[in-house]
Amino acid sequence: MNVVSVVAPVVVGLVYIAVVSVVPEPGRQKVNAVVLAGAGAAYISGGSLGLWELTFTTVVTFCAYRGLTTYAWLGVGWLLHTAWDVVHHLRGDPIIPELQHSSFGCAICDPVIAAWMFLGAPSIYRFRSAAGRSSGVLR
Repeated sequence: MNVVSVVAPVVVGLVYIAVVSVVPEPGRQKVNAVVLAGAGAAYISGGSLGLWELTFTTVVTFCAYRGLTTYAWLGVGWLLHTAWDVVHHLRGDPIIPELQHSSFGCAICDPVIAAWMFLGAPSIYRFRSAAGRSSGVLR
């Protein structure tokens, strides 16, 4: 592993935030809940941790469901996914079988998304627009 192994997953998280920021509310919250539920099920096909995979998926699906009304639950779900990524990196199969350190990368990316969820997943373009109006630079 090298610097790219850490920087690239952060960039992936930021790209996710940039793409989903385009979706207006309340759709953004719903999209994030669906993506979290899908991420929670991502390891099932590998199944290297047996029934624990189903247990984990159930817990993250609950977080996604609660996240339909409260962004904090989406943040909790992403942090749980981070922990599961670490478990898979150390003891299980990687999330992408062809990429040995993909679970490690996912464990770096997920907290970036979780932090955004805990902030209420505001559109990054809203901030840019507000800054542009106040300074007169961006229009």
